[in-house]
Amino acid sequence: MRIRLLLVMAIFLFATDVFAQSKAEKQVAMAVDQLKDAMVSGEKSALDDITSDRLSYGHSNGRTEDKSAFIEAFVSGRSDFISIELSNQTITVKGKTAFVRHQLTANVNDNGVPNQIKLHILTVWVKENGKWILLARQSVKI
Repeated sequence: MRIRLLLVMAIFLFATDVFAQSKAEKQVAMAVDQLKDAMVSGEKSALDDITSDRLSYGHSNGRTEDKSAFIEAFVSGRSDFISIELSNQTITVKGKTAFVRHQLTANVNDNGVPNQIKLHILTVWVKENGKWILLARQSVKI
């Protein structure tokens, strides 16, 4: 009976360790949510705070933007996200770098034209001054 109890406890401890998010993964997940909220709000300061000065933002059509072009698209309304839903998110953290993959479904009103988009997204995050910020992003159409 004692051995069974120890075995059950060992399995429980292993299972919780495998499925638990690390502190860094939780911080990255929060940064992803902050980016999502900033993209919906289009607030310049929020977009600026969550992105690296060296940002490379790749679109599914092959166009790439730097930080200033990325922010300007949202502030001007050229890129207008009404809502964003993320699913199937995975986060991998290695030191001060994190890779996030997810599926994005969004309602947009780009250049005044309503549309729904579905994309696979890969983002690269770096930890600078104790904060996770977006360094790179690439998307492909589903």
